[in-house]
Amino acid sequence: MSAQKSIQERAISPPGSRKRKRPISEPHGQSLKVYSWNVNGIGPFLQPSVASYFKAAGSSGDAGQSAGKASLRDFLRRRGWPTLLFVQEVKINPDDAATIRGMEKAVKRQPDEPDDAADYESHFCFPSDKHNARGFGRKVYGVCSIIRTDFRKRYIDRIRQVDWDTEGRFLVIETRANAGIPKLALINVYAVNGTDNPYKDPTSGEVIGTRHDRKLRVHELLQAEIRQLEADGFGGTIVAGDVNIARTPLDGHPNLRTFPKQHCINRADFEARFLADPSLQAQPPSASRPEQTSEEEPDGEDAPSNSTASKPASLGMVDTFRSLHPTQRSYTYYPRTKPFGESCDRVDLILISRSLQSNLKAAGMHETVQERGPSDHVPLYAELEFGLEQEEEEAGSNR
Repeated sequence: MSAQKSIQERAISPPGSRKRKRPISEPHGQSLKVYSWNVNGIGPFLQPSVASYFKAAGSSGDAGQSAGKASLRDFLRRRGWPTLLFVQEVKINPDDAATIRGMEKAVKRQPDEPDDAADYESHFCFPSDKHNARGFGRKVYGVCSIIRTDFRKRYIDRIRQVDWDTEGRFLVIETRANAGIPKLALINVYAVNGTDNPYKDPTSGEVIGTRHDRKLRVHELLQAEIRQLEADGFGGTIVAGDVNIARTPLDGHPNLRTFPKQHCINRADFEARFLADPSLQAQPPSASRPEQTSEEEPDGEDAPSNSTASKPASLGMVDTFRSLHPTQRSYTYYPRTKPFGESCDRVDLILISRSLQSNLKAAGMHETVQERGPSDHVPLYAELEFGLEQEEEEAGSNR
């Protein structure tokens, strides 16, 4: 489970007379590298240096190791200044202005850094649900999209929340078509974890189901959101984050969770809505017919029991890691209560529209104790390239 080396992006310079591969901010051959990481609380990551983090991480077999400290800025540097870093479970009280400012500062370019060091911006979605997101002093859930400033200025039209979630789980980036990159929607996702705990109406506080019910409902709403983006002319969607679903036996170690049965139902619903090949999909499995599912989820999830037997056709999205590594056993969730690698699951995914599959060049995760750091998840990434065909044609005509 070796991590693929990150691709360093070159500094911006005026275009020369000969065609060459350029970084994201130049017209052709752009690389869009997206990272995702469930950090399980942003506090330990707001550090100026990562030295103590590596020192504290200890050996990979120590289940009781110190959580250590980490640095978002150092992570971005080590990974070659990726275009975007989506983080989930930031666990910031929405009224905690000091921590919000601290996170914004933690990803900014510093005066003493080299000229080619990238600058970043932080954009947040916090929970506002007063009935389902009140625990731990309101330090629950929450996502943050960390965006390279040059990319934001050149490509992004708007950054928004969705109107069907108040738990701080989704943040949508909408881009405009520009310099070889189509109009894209990039969605930072922290999916509901399905359990038998009650789910309350966000307005009245009345119990209206379980967290499993809510998970299934969120699947339905996210699918509809992506359908609407397609109808609005977006050329592709990228969904990245913790989906709280392990898809197949390859994605769970030592095995895939199959009990209680509701996890199998949640998994089948996710597969039917987002990943099944629409051309082969006669009738999606019903959430009321668990015998049609073959797997369960590792980290527990929510699914709406009011799901109907008839669902819209699958989006037919592509699991970036599994597309490039069809048989590889790799994982993103490593609980801190057990030795590293003893029990783990691939519950964090980066999905792309099938229209973007030809642009996919790399995908993976960094599966080490050091890269997990204070979290219980490791970071994962996908890289897409755009405009290369046009660039190669132009290069050939200039020879």
